[in-house]
Amino acid sequence: MSTTWIIVIVVAAVVLLALVFAVVGRQRRLEKRREKAAGLREQAQTRARSAKQAELAAEEQAERAKRERQAAEEHAARAREVDPDVDDDSDREGDRQDIAAR
Repeated sequence: MSTTWIIVIVVAAVVLLALVFAVVGRQRRLEKRREKAAGLREQAQTRARSAKQAELAAEEQAERAKRERQAAEEHAARAREVDPDVDDDSDREGDRQDIAAR
């Protein structure tokens, strides 16, 4: 075998090994990116569930506040009906300001 053929075979083997390493390295990088993406998706789903729970809690709290406001207005209206010394027009504005200040 001549020296030229040995050099050609060695160069071909080096090129082939470089290609194999490149493909394997690319596959590893892709797998790492896939794993990272899966982790990010899982975090996103967890945060989405948490946000949905927070939204539901906020909606419930807003509904309770609305009911409390309505009950307060009903009590204020009843107080105006019962109190003989209160002028109806001036007291209503005062109640609104009292309720709004709370």
